[in-house]
Amino acid sequence: MKITGIELRRIAMPLVAPFRTSFGTESERDVLLVRVVTPDSEGWAECVAMSQPLYSSEYVDGAAEVLRRFLIPALPAHPDAHRVHRALEPFKGHRMAKAALETAVLDAQLRAGGQPLASFLGASADRVPCGVSVGIMDSVPQLLDAVGGYLDEGYVRIKLKIEPGWDLAPVRAVRERFGDDLLLQVDANAAYTLADAPHLAKLDDFGLLLIEQPLANDDMVQHARLATLLKTPICLDESIESAEHAAAAITLGACSIINVKPGRIGGYLEARRIHDLARAHGVALWCGGMLETGIGRAANLALAALPGFTLPGDTSASRRYYATDITTPFELRDGHLDVPTGPGIGVDPVPGILDEVTTSTEWITL
Repeated sequence: MKITGIELRRIAMPLVAPFRTSFGTESERDVLLVRVVTPDSEGWAECVAMSQPLYSSEYVDGAAEVLRRFLIPALPAHPDAHRVHRALEPFKGHRMAKAALETAVLDAQLRAGGQPLASFLGASADRVPCGVSVGIMDSVPQLLDAVGGYLDEGYVRIKLKIEPGWDLAPVRAVRERFGDDLLLQVDANAAYTLADAPHLAKLDDFGLLLIEQPLANDDMVQHARLATLLKTPICLDESIESAEHAAAAITLGACSIINVKPGRIGGYLEARRIHDLARAHGVALWCGGMLETGIGRAANLALAALPGFTLPGDTSASRRYYATDITTPFELRDGHLDVPTGPGIGVDPVPGILDEVTTSTEWITL
Protein backbone atom coordinates (compact mmCIF):
# COMPACT_ATOMS: atom_id res chain seq x y z
CA MET A 1 0.00 0.00 0.00
CA LYS A 2 1.37 3.40 -0.99
CA ILE A 3 0.23 6.51 0.87
CA THR A 4 -0.02 9.58 -1.36
CA GLY A 5 -0.88 12.05 1.39
CA ILE A 6 -2.27 12.59 4.87
CA GLU A 7 -4.77 15.21 6.00
CA LEU A 8 -4.82 16.60 9.53
CA ARG A 9 -8.26 18.12 10.09
CA ARG A 10 -9.40 19.99 13.19
CA ILE A 11 -13.09 20.15 14.00
CA ALA A 12 -15.03 21.86 16.80
CA MET A 13 -17.80 19.71 18.29
CA PRO A 14 -20.07 21.35 20.89
CA LEU A 15 -21.36 18.95 23.53
CA VAL A 16 -25.09 18.74 24.23
CA ALA A 17 -24.26 19.52 27.88
CA PRO A 18 -21.07 20.30 29.81
CA PHE A 19 -19.27 17.15 30.97
CA ARG A 20 -17.57 17.52 34.34
CA THR A 21 -15.01 15.15 35.86
CA SER A 22 -12.58 15.45 38.75
CA PHE A 23 -10.01 17.06 36.42
CA GLY A 24 -12.19 19.60 34.61
CA THR A 25 -15.28 20.46 32.58
CA GLU A 26 -15.65 20.18 28.82
CA SER A 27 -18.28 22.07 26.81
CA GLU A 28 -16.76 21.57 23.35
CA ARG A 29 -14.33 19.08 21.89
CA ASP A 30 -11.45 20.26 19.74
CA VAL A 31 -11.00 17.08 17.68
CA LEU A 32 -8.08 16.13 15.45
CA LEU A 33 -9.03 13.80 12.60
CA VAL A 34 -6.43 11.97 10.52
CA ARG A 35 -7.21 10.95 6.92
CA VAL A 36 -4.79 8.69 5.07
CA VAL A 37 -5.13 8.68 1.28
CA THR A 38 -3.86 5.91 -1.02
CA PRO A 39 -4.46 5.25 -4.73
CA ASP A 40 -7.05 2.61 -3.81
CA SER A 41 -8.71 3.85 -0.64
CA GLU A 42 -8.66 6.31 2.21
CA GLY A 43 -8.74 5.74 5.94
CA TRP A 44 -10.07 7.82 8.83
CA ALA A 45 -9.18 7.99 12.51
CA GLU A 46 -9.81 10.25 15.46
CA CYS A 47 -7.18 11.41 17.93
CA VAL A 48 -8.72 11.38 21.41
CA ALA A 49 -6.32 13.88 23.00
CA MET A 50 -8.08 16.63 24.91
CA SER A 51 -7.48 20.35 24.49
CA GLN A 52 -5.45 20.47 27.71
CA PRO A 53 -3.10 17.88 29.28
CA LEU A 54 -5.44 17.01 32.15
CA TYR A 55 -6.52 13.41 31.53
CA SER A 56 -3.00 12.58 30.36
CA SER A 57 0.15 14.42 29.28
CA GLU A 58 -1.11 14.58 25.69
CA TYR A 59 -3.12 17.45 24.24
CA VAL A 60 -4.48 18.08 20.78
CA ASP A 61 -2.02 20.79 19.64
CA GLY A 62 0.86 18.61 20.76
CA ALA A 63 -0.59 15.59 18.97
CA ALA A 64 -0.81 17.52 15.70
CA GLU A 65 2.76 18.76 16.09
CA VAL A 66 4.28 15.35 16.82
CA LEU A 67 2.37 13.85 13.91
CA ARG A 68 3.63 16.38 11.38
CA ARG A 69 7.23 16.61 12.68
CA PHE A 70 8.02 13.04 13.69
CA LEU A 71 5.43 10.33 13.22
CA ILE A 72 4.26 10.92 9.65
CA PRO A 73 7.86 11.35 8.34
CA ALA A 74 8.71 8.02 9.99
CA LEU A 75 6.15 6.04 8.01
CA PRO A 76 7.64 3.22 5.90
CA ALA A 77 7.37 3.49 2.12
CA HIS A 78 4.71 0.79 1.84
CA PRO A 79 3.03 0.67 5.25
CA ASP A 80 0.45 -1.58 6.78
CA ALA A 81 -0.73 -1.24 10.38
CA HIS A 82 1.89 -3.62 11.79
CA ARG A 83 4.74 -1.85 9.97
CA VAL A 84 3.45 1.49 11.20
CA HIS A 85 3.32 0.17 14.77
CA ARG A 86 6.96 -0.90 14.56
CA ALA A 87 8.08 2.32 12.84
CA LEU A 88 6.57 4.49 15.60
CA GLU A 89 7.97 2.50 18.53
CA PRO A 90 11.26 4.48 18.82
CA PHE A 91 9.31 7.64 19.68
CA LYS A 92 8.57 7.84 23.40
CA GLY A 93 5.00 8.39 24.55
CA HIS A 94 2.47 10.23 22.35
CA ARG A 95 0.27 7.15 22.24
CA MET A 96 -2.87 9.05 21.26
CA ALA A 97 -1.14 10.54 18.23
CA LYS A 98 0.35 7.15 17.34
CA ALA A 99 -3.05 5.48 17.68
CA ALA A 100 -4.66 7.97 15.31
CA LEU A 101 -2.03 7.48 12.61
CA GLU A 102 -1.93 3.69 12.95
CA THR A 103 -5.74 3.45 12.91
CA ALA A 104 -6.08 5.63 9.82
CA VAL A 105 -3.57 3.42 8.00
CA LEU A 106 -5.37 0.31 9.22
CA ASP A 107 -8.72 1.70 8.05
CA ALA A 108 -7.33 2.40 4.57
CA GLN A 109 -5.72 -1.06 4.48
CA LEU A 110 -8.93 -2.85 5.48
CA ARG A 111 -11.11 -0.80 3.13
CA ALA A 112 -8.84 -1.72 0.23
CA GLY A 113 -9.22 -5.39 1.17
CA GLY A 114 -12.94 -5.19 1.92
CA GLN A 115 -12.54 -6.42 5.53
CA PRO A 116 -14.37 -4.91 8.54
CA LEU A 117 -12.26 -3.85 11.52
CA ALA A 118 -14.32 -6.11 13.79
CA SER A 119 -13.44 -9.14 11.68
CA PHE A 120 -9.76 -8.16 11.58
CA LEU A 121 -9.62 -7.88 15.38
CA GLY A 122 -11.44 -11.18 15.94
CA ALA A 123 -14.80 -9.91 17.17
CA SER A 124 -17.46 -12.44 18.10
CA ALA A 125 -20.53 -10.20 18.56
CA ASP A 126 -22.57 -8.17 16.12
CA ARG A 127 -23.79 -5.72 18.77
CA VAL A 128 -22.52 -4.62 22.17
CA PRO A 129 -24.28 -3.60 25.41
CA CYS A 130 -23.92 0.05 26.23
CA GLY A 131 -23.38 1.96 29.42
CA VAL A 132 -23.28 5.70 29.93
CA SER A 133 -20.87 7.92 31.84
CA VAL A 134 -22.57 10.59 33.96
CA GLY A 135 -20.49 13.60 34.93
CA ILE A 136 -20.34 15.43 38.24
CA MET A 137 -23.40 17.66 38.65
CA ASP A 138 -24.49 20.65 40.70
CA SER A 139 -26.94 18.70 42.84
CA VAL A 140 -28.14 15.20 43.64
CA PRO A 141 -31.67 15.86 42.27
CA GLN A 142 -30.10 16.95 38.96
CA LEU A 143 -28.07 13.74 38.93
CA LEU A 144 -31.11 11.58 39.61
CA ASP A 145 -33.01 13.22 36.76
CA ALA A 146 -30.09 12.59 34.41
CA VAL A 147 -29.69 8.95 35.44
CA GLY A 148 -33.42 8.37 35.11
CA GLY A 149 -33.35 9.81 31.61
CA TYR A 150 -30.49 7.53 30.53
CA LEU A 151 -32.24 4.48 31.94
CA ASP A 152 -35.38 5.45 30.06
CA GLU A 153 -33.29 5.54 26.88
CA GLY A 154 -32.25 1.94 27.55
CA TYR A 155 -28.68 2.13 28.83
CA VAL A 156 -27.84 -1.07 30.70
CA ARG A 157 -25.12 0.35 33.01
CA ILE A 158 -24.54 3.67 34.74
CA LYS A 159 -21.10 5.08 35.57
CA LEU A 160 -20.90 8.01 37.97
CA LYS A 161 -17.92 10.35 38.00
CA ILE A 162 -16.82 10.99 41.58
CA GLU A 163 -14.37 13.17 43.47
CA PRO A 164 -13.80 14.04 47.16
CA GLY A 165 -17.01 15.66 48.35
CA TRP A 166 -19.06 14.08 45.56
CA ASP A 167 -19.02 10.34 46.15
CA LEU A 168 -21.03 8.65 48.92
CA ALA A 169 -24.10 10.89 48.74
CA PRO A 170 -24.68 10.67 44.98
CA VAL A 171 -23.96 6.93 44.89
CA ARG A 172 -26.33 6.31 47.79
CA ALA A 173 -29.05 8.42 46.17
CA VAL A 174 -28.78 6.62 42.82
CA ARG A 175 -28.81 3.21 44.48
CA GLU A 176 -31.82 4.08 46.63
CA ARG A 177 -33.78 5.59 43.73
CA PHE A 178 -33.09 2.93 41.11
CA GLY A 179 -32.57 -0.21 43.17
CA ASP A 180 -30.02 -2.93 43.70
CA ASP A 181 -30.46 -4.43 40.23
CA LEU A 182 -28.98 -1.40 38.47
CA LEU A 183 -25.47 -2.08 37.13
CA LEU A 184 -23.63 0.81 38.77
CA GLN A 185 -19.97 1.78 38.87
CA VAL A 186 -17.91 4.86 39.73
CA ASP A 187 -14.90 6.60 38.19
CA ALA A 188 -12.55 8.76 40.25
CA ASN A 189 -10.07 9.77 37.53
CA ALA A 190 -7.22 9.51 40.08
CA ALA A 191 -8.79 11.97 42.52
CA TYR A 192 -7.96 10.09 45.76
CA THR A 193 -4.92 8.87 47.70
CA LEU A 194 -4.33 5.73 49.73
CA ALA A 195 -5.12 7.78 52.86
CA ASP A 196 -8.72 7.87 51.59
CA ALA A 197 -9.03 4.08 51.78
CA PRO A 198 -11.34 4.07 54.84
CA HIS A 199 -13.64 6.51 53.10
CA LEU A 200 -13.60 4.62 49.79
CA ALA A 201 -14.37 1.41 51.68
CA LYS A 202 -17.77 2.90 52.51
CA LEU A 203 -18.64 2.45 48.82
CA ASP A 204 -18.60 -1.31 49.45
CA ASP A 205 -22.11 -1.00 50.88
CA PHE A 206 -23.57 -0.13 47.47
CA GLY A 207 -22.76 -3.27 45.50
CA LEU A 208 -20.82 -1.50 42.76
CA LEU A 209 -19.46 -3.28 39.69
CA LEU A 210 -16.15 -1.50 40.19
CA ILE A 211 -14.33 1.65 41.21
CA GLU A 212 -12.27 3.01 38.34
CA GLN A 213 -8.84 4.59 38.76
CA PRO A 214 -9.19 5.76 42.37
CA LEU A 215 -5.48 6.64 42.81
CA ALA A 216 -2.76 8.26 40.72
CA ASN A 217 -2.06 6.81 37.31
CA ASP A 218 1.59 6.00 38.16
CA ASP A 219 0.81 4.29 41.47
CA MET A 220 0.14 0.61 40.78
CA VAL A 221 1.70 -0.48 44.06
CA GLN A 222 -0.73 1.56 46.11
CA HIS A 223 -3.61 0.36 43.94
CA ALA A 224 -2.55 -3.17 44.85
CA ARG A 225 -2.60 -2.18 48.52
CA LEU A 226 -6.01 -0.53 48.13
CA ALA A 227 -7.37 -3.69 46.51
CA THR A 228 -6.75 -5.55 49.76
CA LEU A 229 -8.75 -2.93 51.70
CA LEU A 230 -11.88 -2.78 49.51
CA LYS A 231 -14.53 -5.31 48.55
CA THR A 232 -15.39 -3.27 45.47
CA PRO A 233 -13.28 -4.47 42.50
CA ILE A 234 -10.65 -2.01 41.27
CA CYS A 235 -10.52 -1.14 37.57
CA LEU A 236 -7.51 0.64 36.09
CA ASP A 237 -7.79 3.19 33.30
CA GLU A 238 -5.08 5.87 33.15
CA SER A 239 -2.52 3.47 34.68
CA ILE A 240 -2.66 1.12 31.68
CA GLU A 241 -0.80 2.51 28.67
CA SER A 242 0.40 -0.79 27.14
CA ALA A 243 0.17 -4.55 27.39
CA GLU A 244 3.29 -4.42 29.56
CA HIS A 245 1.52 -2.11 32.00
CA ALA A 246 -1.46 -4.46 32.02
CA ALA A 247 0.81 -7.42 32.77
CA ALA A 248 2.45 -5.54 35.64
CA ALA A 249 -0.91 -4.53 37.11
CA ILE A 250 -2.20 -8.10 36.93
CA THR A 251 1.00 -9.47 38.52
CA LEU A 252 0.85 -6.93 41.36
CA GLY A 253 -2.84 -7.50 41.98
CA ALA A 254 -3.49 -3.81 41.33
CA CYS A 255 -6.74 -4.49 39.50
CA SER A 256 -9.18 -7.21 38.54
CA ILE A 257 -10.76 -5.20 35.69
CA ILE A 258 -9.23 -3.06 32.93
CA ASN A 259 -10.82 -0.23 30.98
CA VAL A 260 -9.32 -0.39 27.48
CA LYS A 261 -9.17 2.91 25.60
CA PRO A 262 -7.38 2.36 22.28
CA GLY A 263 -6.16 5.95 22.08
CA ARG A 264 -4.61 5.79 25.53
CA ILE A 265 -2.64 2.62 24.76
CA GLY A 266 -1.45 3.42 21.24
CA GLY A 267 -4.03 1.79 19.00
CA TYR A 268 -6.13 -1.25 18.23
CA LEU A 269 -3.22 -3.65 17.73
CA GLU A 270 -2.08 -2.96 21.29
CA ALA A 271 -5.69 -3.18 22.47
CA ARG A 272 -5.90 -6.68 21.04
CA ARG A 273 -2.69 -7.64 22.89
CA ILE A 274 -4.21 -6.45 26.16
CA HIS A 275 -7.40 -8.33 25.35
CA ASP A 276 -5.54 -11.59 24.84
CA LEU A 277 -3.43 -11.09 27.98
CA ALA A 278 -6.39 -10.22 30.21
CA ARG A 279 -8.50 -13.05 28.88
CA ALA A 280 -5.71 -15.53 29.61
CA HIS A 281 -5.57 -14.30 33.22
CA GLY A 282 -9.31 -14.06 33.86
CA VAL A 283 -9.30 -10.26 34.05
CA ALA A 284 -12.52 -8.60 32.87
CA LEU A 285 -12.42 -5.88 30.22
CA TRP A 286 -14.65 -3.10 28.96
CA CYS A 287 -14.17 -0.42 26.34
CA GLY A 288 -14.00 3.12 27.64
CA GLY A 289 -14.78 6.32 25.82
CA MET A 290 -13.24 9.74 25.29
CA LEU A 291 -16.33 11.56 24.01
CA GLU A 292 -15.60 10.33 20.50
CA THR A 293 -17.42 11.35 17.36
CA GLY A 294 -18.81 8.61 15.12
CA ILE A 295 -15.33 8.02 13.66
CA GLY A 296 -13.84 6.94 16.98
CA ARG A 297 -17.08 5.36 18.20
CA ALA A 298 -17.26 3.02 15.20
CA ALA A 299 -13.76 1.68 15.81
CA ASN A 300 -14.43 1.26 19.55
CA LEU A 301 -17.54 -0.79 18.82
CA ALA A 302 -15.45 -3.19 16.74
CA LEU A 303 -13.09 -3.63 19.68
CA ALA A 304 -15.87 -3.99 22.25
CA ALA A 305 -17.26 -6.90 20.23
CA LEU A 306 -14.25 -9.09 21.12
CA PRO A 307 -15.09 -11.97 23.48
CA GLY A 308 -12.99 -10.70 26.39
CA PHE A 309 -15.04 -7.52 26.70
CA THR A 310 -17.56 -8.93 29.15
CA LEU A 311 -18.73 -5.69 30.82
CA PRO A 312 -20.79 -2.91 29.20
CA GLY A 313 -18.58 -0.09 28.00
CA ASP A 314 -18.92 3.65 27.49
CA THR A 315 -19.77 3.27 23.80
CA SER A 316 -22.86 5.44 24.11
CA ALA A 317 -25.17 6.56 21.33
CA SER A 318 -24.14 9.63 19.33
CA ARG A 319 -26.76 11.89 20.89
CA ARG A 320 -25.34 11.30 24.37
CA TYR A 321 -22.70 13.88 23.49
CA TYR A 322 -23.55 15.50 20.14
CA ALA A 323 -26.74 16.96 18.72
CA THR A 324 -25.30 16.28 15.27
CA ASP A 325 -22.54 13.72 14.74
CA ILE A 326 -20.16 13.88 11.78
CA THR A 327 -21.20 10.37 10.69
CA THR A 328 -24.58 8.74 10.43
CA PRO A 329 -25.55 8.74 14.12
CA PHE A 330 -25.28 5.61 16.24
CA GLU A 331 -28.67 4.84 17.77
CA LEU A 332 -29.31 2.76 20.87
CA ARG A 333 -31.45 -0.33 20.28
CA ASP A 334 -32.54 -2.42 23.28
CA GLY A 335 -29.56 -1.10 25.24
CA HIS A 336 -27.10 -2.07 22.51
CA LEU A 337 -25.28 -0.53 19.56
CA ASP A 338 -24.72 -2.44 16.34
CA VAL A 339 -21.14 -3.16 15.34
CA PRO A 340 -20.40 -1.64 11.89
CA THR A 341 -20.15 -4.25 9.16
CA GLY A 342 -18.68 -2.21 6.32
CA PRO A 343 -14.99 -2.36 5.33
CA GLY A 344 -12.57 -0.76 7.76
CA ILE A 345 -14.24 1.16 10.57
CA GLY A 346 -17.45 0.92 8.55
CA VAL A 347 -18.47 4.59 8.59
CA ASP A 348 -17.60 7.79 6.73
CA PRO A 349 -17.97 11.45 7.65
CA VAL A 350 -20.95 13.22 6.10
CA PRO A 351 -19.22 15.81 3.87
CA GLY A 352 -21.61 18.70 4.50
CA ILE A 353 -21.62 18.24 8.26
CA LEU A 354 -17.86 17.76 8.33
CA ASP A 355 -17.31 21.02 6.45
CA GLU A 356 -19.55 22.92 8.86
CA VAL A 357 -17.54 21.92 11.94
CA THR A 358 -14.05 22.08 10.37
CA THR A 359 -11.79 24.79 11.79
CA SER A 360 -8.60 23.96 9.86
CA THR A 361 -7.07 21.44 7.45
CA GLU A 362 -3.47 20.59 6.65
CA TRP A 363 -2.39 18.40 3.76
CA ILE A 364 0.93 16.54 3.99
CA THR A 365 2.22 14.99 0.75
CA LEU A 366 4.28 11.84 1.06
